[in-house]
Amino acid sequence: MNLLLVEPEEAVESGLARVTGRKARHVARVLGKRVGDTIRVGELGGQLGEGKVERIDDDECWVRYAVDSSPPTPSPVSLILALPRPPMLRRILQHVTALGIKRVVLLHAARVEKSFWGSHSVTPDAIEDQLLLGLEQARDTVLPRVELRSRFLPFVQDELDTWAPTGARLVAHPDPQAKTLEPTTQPVTLAVGPEGGWVPFELDQLAALGFVAVSLGPRILRVETAVVASLGRLHVPP
Repeated sequence: MNLLLVEPEEAVESGLARVTGRKARHVARVLGKRVGDTIRVGELGGQLGEGKVERIDDDECWVRYAVDSSPPTPSPVSLILALPRPPMLRRILQHVTALGIKRVVLLHAARVEKSFWGSHSVTPDAIEDQLLLGLEQARDTVLPRVELRSRFLPFVQDELDTWAPTGARLVAHPDPQAKTLEPTTQPVTLAVGPEGGWVPFELDQLAALGFVAVSLGPRILRVETAVVASLGRLHVPP
């Protein structure tokens, strides 16, 4: 935790927060904070600043704080991600949030197990938990918007043009003919497939909408590795 992220229900009054549970334990046990110590604070959806611990134990932590600076600039990349296995999904959500991604669609694909959609990991609360961890890691306060689409074709044919109306469109695909990923400061939509990759039909559908195949090279990577490596290659921080 590099940021104590104050959610609306944790604000006792303006500039005073009471956090409990995981956050309080982390501040006390991992960060080793004591009364009078300072800590980086951010208001969820708002600004960043610094606070001072007024009271603390393993059950709760009271912090008096002031915020005066903006969160980091968001990434220009929007991500379409074929729904991965639940443990991998949890890690990826943290990674993409820490990297500043603000728009994500979790999409069904031919090589996605249908049972994944019944996992607790795709419930709104479980997704938000991972996003909050990503914000705390990166000292950010703005939650990404994560949408679920359990049918590939309706999303691609009926929604994608509206969802990604501007910018380049790229699809990650380990093909010798694929272009090499290059950094950009412009809006871009990146589609990353499941373990085993997109099937030809899916690639054709994406190509028909202007998606260009890109690659990180000849190595076959796990989805979470490919996502992080691709985002790191694409996004040039200002």
